[in-house]
Amino acid sequence: MTQKVRVAVVFGGRSSEHAISCVSAGAVMSHLDPERFEVVPVGITPDGAWVLGTSDPRELVISNRALPSVEAGGTALALPGDPTRGGLVVLDPDRAGEVFSGVDVVFPVLHGPFGEDGTIQGLLEMAGLPYVGAGVLASAASMDKEYAKKLLAAEGIPVGDLVVLRRGRATLTLDERERLGLPVFVKPARAGSSVGITRVTDWAGLDAAIATAREHDPKVLVEAAIVGREVECAVLEFPDGTVRASVPAEIRIVGTGPDGRTPEFYDFEAKYLDDVCEFDIPAKLDDAVAERLRAMAIAAFHAVDGQGLARVDFFVGPEGELTLNEVNTMPGFTPISMYPRAWAVTGIDFESLLTTLVETALARGTGLR
Repeated sequence: MTQKVRVAVVFGGRSSEHAISCVSAGAVMSHLDPERFEVVPVGITPDGAWVLGTSDPRELVISNRALPSVEAGGTALALPGDPTRGGLVVLDPDRAGEVFSGVDVVFPVLHGPFGEDGTIQGLLEMAGLPYVGAGVLASAASMDKEYAKKLLAAEGIPVGDLVVLRRGRATLTLDERERLGLPVFVKPARAGSSVGITRVTDWAGLDAAIATAREHDPKVLVEAAIVGREVECAVLEFPDGTVRASVPAEIRIVGTGPDGRTPEFYDFEAKYLDDVCEFDIPAKLDDAVAERLRAMAIAAFHAVDGQGLARVDFFVGPEGELTLNEVNTMPGFTPISMYPRAWAVTGIDFESLLTTLVETALARGTGLR
């Protein structure tokens, strides 16, 4: 019998997206083909401790608005196929490489800083371990929305207007406020899952919004609002290097949260806690606009030197004009995440999607490419 490929699924981490990473990892572990893959679950606690063995993937879900977390004292899970190797092993970060002994490929299901930003990718490159997803450059550049937009704009891809507030700079100038206009979106430069984002409709609320964003990142972006529909497109690389884009998918806010409030935008609560959204997959776009969007998603993938996968987010204006919002090199894999759902409608189910990602990582290997 052919030996199974041993896949280390790494999740949790030190970012503010820790809980969403846990939920994504639970879905990934549940859908990796058990006939082909042996899963080694590797959790990283919010404090940075590495844990070999974790709770049952079925427990890595959001339940009654409670978010899952990797805990150093959590329930141990025996590694598949060898119950004698079970138990909880906690390692200091400088010994984290020991977790990967005997692993064939790593699937880093990490969102945000200290994972999606090139840090773990650099560790795995140094260790010579193949891994799913983008390399160091694409991960770091795409995580930092300032530099991602510079790369995209250099390729002629339309992006929105913004101002960057680095550490030590408190607020916008009057000229910048006039240029951006209202409303604006204030967000951490290096975060995702709509964490720390505020929609500002009155300049009196700007400083509070900047303070909220700085709870997650000392560098803050203030972006001009763009009128348009929120449409996403999933990009996938195959083992032979072919890159394809899924059908576009649209998010629509149609309900109210527990407090009776209709979200002003697709914020964290709307994404993960409140049942207020509907999804059109494929999005209801003219064929020409949809094809242009898919082509631009692939162009954006190459502009940031992407590998493996990405989710590319757009605003689609009233006349079909496209503005690229951001590129996510490790999009969510939760049950409601758009990336696997878009591919399912395009014709690649969740299990086949994960198999493709792992096979692409193995075919690519490590090193310069």
